[in-house]
Amino acid sequence: MERLKNIKCFLLDMDGTFYLGDRLLEGSLDFIRALEERGISYLFLTNNSSKSADHYIQKLHRMGLDTKNVLTSGQATAMYINEHYKGVPTFLLGNDILKEEMIRMGVNVVEEGAELVCIGYDTSFTYKKMCTFCDYLREGKPYIATHPDFNCPVDSKTGFEPDIGAIIAYAKAATGREPMEIIGKPNAQIVRAALERTGSKAEETCMVGDRLYTDIATGLNFGMLSLLVMTGEATYEDLKTTPFKPDIVLERLSKIIKYLD
Repeated sequence: MERLKNIKCFLLDMDGTFYLGDRLLEGSLDFIRALEERGISYLFLTNNSSKSADHYIQKLHRMGLDTKNVLTSGQATAMYINEHYKGVPTFLLGNDILKEEMIRMGVNVVEEGAELVCIGYDTSFTYKKMCTFCDYLREGKPYIATHPDFNCPVDSKTGFEPDIGAIIAYAKAATGREPMEIIGKPNAQIVRAALERTGSKAEETCMVGDRLYTDIATGLNFGMLSLLVMTGEATYEDLKTTPFKPDIVLERLSKIIKYLD
């Protein structure tokens, strides 16, 4: 808890941490106000590539927070493609929102003749898309993914919907291939993009989230303080067996406030 007093930047997961589906979680806005009052910076860092950064900015606005401090795995993936595969024809397994954002960022998205394959969290997934995707994998095309999450937390009866990790597993069963590079949490590419955006050092940054194998693993992998909130995927039972042991566990974001001074 003492390390929280030295934190200059918080990287915040969104769904399951700040809100759940379309419902703002209790105390989330209080936490942001507490950071702003103390001059502590923050960046929302989400693996969900089914929505654009603009979508999240507008969503946060509707919830009462005016900020543009959002970085998605889709954006980080577009940055990676532009750095390593600039101009390469890219087949994207993703919805129109992700497609539009990647095109806007300069990615050469195509349906035919692709030399690179990129998979996102595709909420418009069809069997036809999956067949095309798997055909490219069988041809040996380079293959990257925006993030690894198996489920997306939602405000529903079961609390989850299948995420990109389930599609990756499907493709592996069909083709034997896994992504050569996964960009989102807990991997290096999105962390590098986040730290460049915030200007903060890893040792003065706290990664906060609800998921052990992405959010908490990110903090542990890159020397950041890791803080788990119990408002999303992870349960107290999970903490008994996970290899990703968070530095701090708190009920929700607002419980952090008293430890900032």
